[in-house]
Amino acid sequence: MNHPAIKEGRVALVTGGASGIGLAVAQKLRTQGMRIAIADRDEAALSEAAETMNGEVLTVLTDVSELAEVEALRDRVIDEYGEIGFLMNNAGRGFGGGAFSSLNGWQQVLGVNLWGVIHGLQTFTQLMIDQGTPCAIVNTGSKQGITNPPGDAAYNVSKAGVRSVTESLAHELRNIEGCQVTAHLLVPGFTYTGLIKRHIPEKPTGAWDPEQVADYLLKKMAMEKFYAICLDNDVSTELDNARILWNTNDIIEERPALSRWHPDYESEFNEFIREHAS
Repeated sequence: MNHPAIKEGRVALVTGGASGIGLAVAQKLRTQGMRIAIADRDEAALSEAAETMNGEVLTVLTDVSELAEVEALRDRVIDEYGEIGFLMNNAGRGFGGGAFSSLNGWQQVLGVNLWGVIHGLQTFTQLMIDQGTPCAIVNTGSKQGITNPPGDAAYNVSKAGVRSVTESLAHELRNIEGCQVTAHLLVPGFTYTGLIKRHIPEKPTGAWDPEQVADYLLKKMAMEKFYAICLDNDVSTELDNARILWNTNDIIEERPALSRWHPDYESEFNEFIREHAS
């Protein structure tokens, strides 16, 4: 069983699709008989991706932080294939900066992670609605955009923005009469992608492969779910839910921001986790 947009002969476009989760999703959709286009700003990775798919893919060099390049991507895919049934705004980068440091890092991370998604939505959504066919838009978020852990504020903000705009997208689409486009938020767990490989040469036992994330996403979409919050080999659904609930309750309980990492709340947090995630 698949989402109705995933069908032989339909077209799937994945940004950041030359490696990692994006490539894994593209390859899975190719096995479903879809025609594939992948966009990435890494030309060498695009060439390698095309080889892994035996050349049965349209590759387009694209920097999603630039609206003109995303619009050129749209024109190229439409000229080649005539329609788009599945759009995955997946291009991303990390290591932006702290709350008051690394302005250039902030600009780069927000440019790709958040503005890249916004550019994709502005460029493709109305086109997909007007096609009058079942379509799906997937935006790649992160658990860091939900729980906001210390360490990379720029990345967290970018992914929190992706979550917010995707929720708004889903609501807007749902309220358009006759609209056959659905929105979905992919939230990967610990996944062994190229970004991780640069720092950890061997896959940690706790990490999922990108192919597992792709399978989980397609499963959730087939179930008509908006959120695809992935697990990994170390974190259960119950633990994920407990962490998210604690973080949300910071507002209601008027605790200090990010109290999960505040030493005064360590024992209370651990007790909460034992109660809710066991």
